[in-house]
Amino acid sequence: MTFDRRTFLRRAGLGAAGAGALAAGLSPAVGAQSSIPAPFGALPGAGAGVPIGTLLDYAAGPPSGAAVRAAGHLGAVRYCSRRRPGAEWMTGKPLLRREVDDFRAHGLSMVSCYQFGKDATADWKAGAGGADHHAPIGIRLHREAGGPAGVPMYVAIDDNPTRWQFDNQIAPYLDRWRGHLHAAGMTLGVYANAPTIDWCRQRGLGQYFWQHDWGSG
Repeated sequence: MTFDRRTFLRRAGLGAAGAGALAAGLSPAVGAQSSIPAPFGALPGAGAGVPIGTLLDYAAGPPSGAAVRAAGHLGAVRYCSRRRPGAEWMTGKPLLRREVDDFRAHGLSMVSCYQFGKDATADWKAGAGGADHHAPIGIRLHREAGGPAGVPMYVAIDDNPTRWQFDNQIAPYLDRWRGHLHAAGMTLGVYANAPTIDWCRQRGLGQYFWQHDWGSG
């Protein structure tokens, strides 16, 4: 299941990894191996291989649920991670309970994602040990914000890595993340470019995927 960064609620991706579910932790209809989840089945474009909605992605000051709803979005993908040094402008990190409650009050969806470092300090560069450090933080912040079990958390690979980096750093990192999430009653989602998503699927790493453009062709 591969989804575009901004409009990844696509019919074409359903069931591709055998999960029979939609990205972003939204529940599928019963037996929905290849169907649109009930809340979205009547939306224009559902079942036609076109976007049926958008989720926002932001790390700066969060908009209100009322503003997101009025703009026609379905919700947001939000960071259950703290601000890294030098990124003080990311005032929307970490996700807080009041934002989740506001979204719920307006009938919006919220999806958890983890990313702390970037570029030279990318979390995945520490391999499995990096996951042992970061995963408990992400899971704790998810829970403190009111996040439930039974949903995915997207783990960011916000890079254009080589195959060597995937095999020796990213795969061990994601595999260890998967173990932590499984113990917490959650599942692994991966935010990455198209080649990395393909490698993850070949290795059975991740059930949900959110695609970024860097290196995606």
